[in-house]
Amino acid sequence: MPNIEIKRKMSPRDIAQIETLLAAAAAVDGHPPLSDHLLLDLQGGGGPGFVGVTATDPDSDDLVAYAQLSAGNESSALEIVLHPDVRNDFAALTAELIQTTLSAMSADGGGTVHWWVAEPSDQHYALAADAGMHVGRTLLQMRRVLPTAAEVSVATRAFRPDVDDDAWIAVNNRAFKDHGEQGGWTRETLRKRRGEAWFDPEGFRLHERDGKLAAFCWTKVHPPARPGDLTLGEIYVIAVDPAFHGLGLGTQLTLAGLAHLSDQGITRALLYVDASNTAAMGLYDRLGFFTHASNIAFTADVLPTRQSG
Repeated sequence: MPNIEIKRKMSPRDIAQIETLLAAAAAVDGHPPLSDHLLLDLQGGGGPGFVGVTATDPDSDDLVAYAQLSAGNESSALEIVLHPDVRNDFAALTAELIQTTLSAMSADGGGTVHWWVAEPSDQHYALAADAGMHVGRTLLQMRRVLPTAAEVSVATRAFRPDVDDDAWIAVNNRAFKDHGEQGGWTRETLRKRRGEAWFDPEGFRLHERDGKLAAFCWTKVHPPARPGDLTLGEIYVIAVDPAFHGLGLGTQLTLAGLAHLSDQGITRALLYVDASNTAAMGLYDRLGFFTHASNIAFTADVLPTRQSG
């Protein structure tokens, strides 16, 4: 078995090794191995609620697998990445990483954890059950062809960094009050996203009513993950302030985001939606989206082994 090490802070060398592993996995899998907020935590070297677990080859000292726990809005997300060359040992290595990460979380005070898996296999379900985890949320990736040919009937404008930050954070946090990843954002959370290479204020569309921010649609462009893959445009975050519900703004802001992506020459759009959100599922179905893939969160409440802090 590889050497397992728990790290709560990441050095530049650690980060470089992990990014090499992530690139190797993405080249085979065709999608980023870590979600955005975990990747930003890693690149920042860690922080409150961060646990990184590395698995290195005892002979070469090469990194062969990585697990990361990052704190979110009243829960933590766990994601695990194995190098393609060691996936024949998937079950044993993944079980070791899960156990090590949950033990570290328990030592830090415990809490609710979601282990996110793209298109889980029977092995994933078995490993989750062995670790005392049950199926929690199901996040669907939906796609459609662009352009839509639908008319956008509301005016939108581009996001203005610094000027619009506070108003956007207030609307976002009202709209996603109980959401594990998108709720509870701060200026620092937004600053990190704005610092990403993909960030484009023109693709961050805002709609105002009576001088107040009423709704927004934030888009993201994904370059091809592998040779021959398409450039994809994502409806990254979309929300309507609860004070403006019932006006059809969800439909219109989605269309505005899709129109912006289409104007960039993008011919395929994607978005993620919680399968339990029947209203959003109905909206996206009406707009011509179809389910392309699913991510499952295996969930557990981890008890503390000692008082944190």
